[in-house]
Amino acid sequence: MTRLARDRGANVAAMMAVAMIPLAALAGSALDVSRMYVVKSRLQQACDAGVLAGRRFMATDGGTTLDATATAQAKTFFTNNFGAGYFGAANARFTPSKTSDQQVAGTATVQVPMTVMKMFSMATADLTVTCKARFDIADTDIVFVLDTTGSMACRPEDTDTQCNNYVSANSARAYTRPGSDPDAMPGYLNSTGYAVPETTAGNGSRIKALRQAVKDFAAVIASSVDSSTRVRYGFVTYTSTINAGKAIYQVAPSYLVGGAANDKWDYQTRWITDEYVASWSGTANGKSSANCGTVMGNRAPLTAPAFASDGTASYTGGQLWNSKDNTCYGNVTRNMGPVYTYGQRKLDVTGFVAGKTVGDPTKVAATNTAWDGCIEERATQSGTTNFTSASYDLDPELIPSNGTDTRWRPMWADVEYNRLLTGVSPDTTNGDDNNKHQNFGGVDRRQLGYYSCGKPVHRLSAMSNADIAAYVDASDFRPLGGTYHDTGMIWGTRLLSGSGIFAADNAGRAGQPVPRKVIVFLTDGDMSPNAALYGLYGVENFDKRVSNGDTGNLTNYHNARFLYECGRARQLGIDVWTVAIDTSSSDQLTQCARNSSQALYTTTGSGLSAIFQKIAKQVAMLRIDQ
Repeated sequence: MTRLARDRGANVAAMMAVAMIPLAALAGSALDVSRMYVVKSRLQQACDAGVLAGRRFMATDGGTTLDATATAQAKTFFTNNFGAGYFGAANARFTPSKTSDQQVAGTATVQVPMTVMKMFSMATADLTVTCKARFDIADTDIVFVLDTTGSMACRPEDTDTQCNNYVSANSARAYTRPGSDPDAMPGYLNSTGYAVPETTAGNGSRIKALRQAVKDFAAVIASSVDSSTRVRYGFVTYTSTINAGKAIYQVAPSYLVGGAANDKWDYQTRWITDEYVASWSGTANGKSSANCGTVMGNRAPLTAPAFASDGTASYTGGQLWNSKDNTCYGNVTRNMGPVYTYGQRKLDVTGFVAGKTVGDPTKVAATNTAWDGCIEERATQSGTTNFTSASYDLDPELIPSNGTDTRWRPMWADVEYNRLLTGVSPDTTNGDDNNKHQNFGGVDRRQLGYYSCGKPVHRLSAMSNADIAAYVDASDFRPLGGTYHDTGMIWGTRLLSGSGIFAADNAGRAGQPVPRKVIVFLTDGDMSPNAALYGLYGVENFDKRVSNGDTGNLTNYHNARFLYECGRARQLGIDVWTVAIDTSSSDQLTQCARNSSQALYTTTGSGLSAIFQKIAKQVAMLRIDQ
């Protein structure tokens, strides 16, 4: 034993045997730690995937508990990203939850079996990770371009035939427009509007579904922003024209024809060129035909063909021979009526554009009229589908200059008249406003949508969810008129142009990137122009500003304008989404969107809300917060 104790070789062997125990533990722990690292990395990835999915599908209801759909989606994505038995891991658990700031957080746990360390009484290791996803959004400007034509009164699921039958059977009804609206000209406020009554069948009308979809969009965006983010909204409701008068006037009255003294514009109108005897009365005086000379008598007002403010003019003290009863009448009073000539004529619009109540120059009786804010577009190229810089209407960046070509013109429905397309020229009538010579401001023309001045444009501004709801729930957010996609796209693009008349609205904040620009374009039908209505380009039958007389191809000309303006929007960096309440997206809507995946469609109200929420989630950037 003494000799063994003194044997240095044996001592080293014993010491090595003892040292192997911690060395084995150290090597084993390194192996197991490496496994734990790999498993934890995958667990974190799965946790992130789960909360991202949960946030994407989360209901934006303001509640404090994560809804069942979002919870299920979150768990599914977690499971798909962390397979059962991954590196031998077991008992993987994932718990998603809604946070106080309306985002989604999650906690994931798993047990990892030890390989070597289990020999040292450590059979498993518990791993835990946390994660959180949020929608986040940079400064963004969003313009809704919304179809508010008559067919929006129909159900989303209605076919074209069903919708046409509904609109034909339900005449537009009168309503009173709001008495207060900062976007409206004085002549619009408290005036009478007309709208097709919305269907109450099923789940209601298309425009009802649109109101909800816009609110749902705003709710998603609101849940995605923090106090340091600026999101602004603009609205363009479109039919055959646009109510942009106040928006332009606020920037510079001089941008409108009428914004300078003695400005005049051409209207398809009428004026008095003569007079005729509308009725007469007198007393038989017994004179023969030979002795019954024609005497007109004294006129009031004195000068023909002037009429008094009550619309009357007469000759008194006259004489005439009535061939119907072969009788001479004396002391004759002749009540006169106006003979109108119809055609294009310049009218002074200075007071009209300034928001004043002015006299209607086409009526013999004193009649007041005021501008509702709808406009005629500036100069364009006619009869073509290929446009150059001479099409001022299609240039969202062009600032108006002197003259009328680059300025917008006020629509004046009360003085704009229909007339015969063929026949004797000039076209005249004896003052009877029959069906062929009605003005577009009359009840009949407005009820039928031949003049459909809608809700005023709202320029970009910060809007709360309540503000947005107030816009789409307003009494004048109603359906009437025909579908002209180009009118809406022209003005949606113009509102977002950083160098046009609304450049100041589009300015970014100091020290911040240029705001992202988005257009959400909604319609329920194809382009449907009518050469007989009064719209953004006047009355096409007479003005010929779009077709140059080739009205058979009017739809093609308007589609070309629409697609051209979609291209201008993309050139300006605007992210365009199109949405159709239809069984498919038309070729034009698909071409207009930034890409085909952004041309969406549906035939249900719930589907419309889902699409708008989908767009909002794409606009908002989903990201991992921790």
